[in-house]
Amino acid sequence: MINSTNILLLFGAYLLGSIPSAVWIGKFFYKIDVREYGSGNAGATNTFRVLGKKAGIPVMLIDVLKGFAAVSLAHFSNYDPTRPYQFNQFINLELVLGIASLVGHIFPIFASFRGGKGIATLLGIVFGVHPYGAFICMGIFIIVLLVSNYVSLSSIISAICFPLLMIFVFKTTVPSLIIFSILIAIMVLITHQKNIERLIRKEESKAKLLKKKKKVETIQEVEAE
Repeated sequence: MINSTNILLLFGAYLLGSIPSAVWIGKFFYKIDVREYGSGNAGATNTFRVLGKKAGIPVMLIDVLKGFAAVSLAHFSNYDPTRPYQFNQFINLELVLGIASLVGHIFPIFASFRGGKGIATLLGIVFGVHPYGAFICMGIFIIVLLVSNYVSLSSIISAICFPLLMIFVFKTTVPSLIIFSILIAIMVLITHQKNIERLIRKEESKAKLLKKKKKVETIQEVEAE
């Protein structure tokens, strides 16, 4: 249902998603715009590559929190999820608010509409909508990352697993949640098209999980990618 409250919540969700944590942290603490290096994305993965863990971890946590906070705005609506006839409407609103925050992350009004791919924000959205599915997907991501050292491959596999979990494991009966989970997998595949091509050519950069690098050296490497 479209009303003034839901429109305000939608706008608030977009603004939350638009908080460019990678850009602000990079510029404030390192005098660097991460969008000018590496993949050119203002996301957690590129921040890890360009600035390292000290910058990457806060950016990742903030981006996850953005998605979770946006979904949580649904509790300020008139829908009561404890009432069976309003449950689906509440879930639908959560999904719409999550999508608004994702759009904000990819096209942030606070950073000239140049954002990131939204994987961390997407994780926060999933945590808000279906925490059990999110925990399993996060576990899959970590396992694949530890085995392969490819962040992109970990993101792709965990995203593909999400609709499979919703349909076959949790057997959700909310149509919008099933559609949303499928769209997540499709979106991740589309946004990671170049990564997939590099993975096939064996040219994708691996995450250096155990090695520390100086900032200057890291920047020089990502410029060459």
